[in-house]
Amino acid sequence: MIDVLFCLWLRQVRGFLRARGRVVSAFAQPFIFLVALGLGFAPVFRKAGEGDYFTFLAPGVIGAGILFNAIYSGADLLWDRQFGFIKETLVSPVSRHWILLGRALGVASVALIQALVVGMTCLVLSATWPGLGQCLTIFVFALLVALLFAFFGSILGSVMSDAQSFSQIVNFTVTPIFYLSGAVFPLEGQSSLIRGLAFCNPLTYGIDGMRGGLSGHYIIAPSVSFIILAFSTLVTACIAQYAFSRIRP
Repeated sequence: MIDVLFCLWLRQVRGFLRARGRVVSAFAQPFIFLVALGLGFAPVFRKAGEGDYFTFLAPGVIGAGILFNAIYSGADLLWDRQFGFIKETLVSPVSRHWILLGRALGVASVALIQALVVGMTCLVLSATWPGLGQCLTIFVFALLVALLFAFFGSILGSVMSDAQSFSQIVNFTVTPIFYLSGAVFPLEGQSSLIRGLAFCNPLTYGIDGMRGGLSGHYIIAPSVSFIILAFSTLVTACIAQYAFSRIRP
């Protein structure tokens, strides 16, 4: 089964690296956030006495890169279904659990590569360098976020059949997930409605965990964030497995 996981993982990574337009857009989008938000809000953030905005924004941009890249990977599954690759895979003597897991690991790896590059850029701009323990904390939360939304993208790719509808649903879903996660603005001082919606968003716990690992400032206890994020990932994986099992060759 290790060979199956490796082959499916390698296919996702190679498919990403060979699509130059996809590589450019995947890295360009987070940098647009850095320019539009980082340079625009940094002076305001500093005058408000909140410190360096690039340090605050770095986990949000990393989370955004993982979120967009992982969810849009569902389009790969949709195209594989339409062009017959999934049909050939499903008739092989391999459990669907391993097929879905291999795809999810490949998607998560691609998202983490993108997050690493963007995160290093954010750290250079903020002149803040975390230690080894902090890097490990950031990596654990980034990995959970990547797996969570890789499985979520698999759900969408399994249940939908129209590429145009897929893009519309993803855009409708991603926008509130991103902006209601505390990625671009502090949750302290927000209304109870905004905070309530944010705490119902699993991305909030991933970004708060990464931000706490970078700066040491947590809104939510890191152990609580880890448990909630891990549980959300497990539930999403189970739903993705059910949706994937409903695909007929």
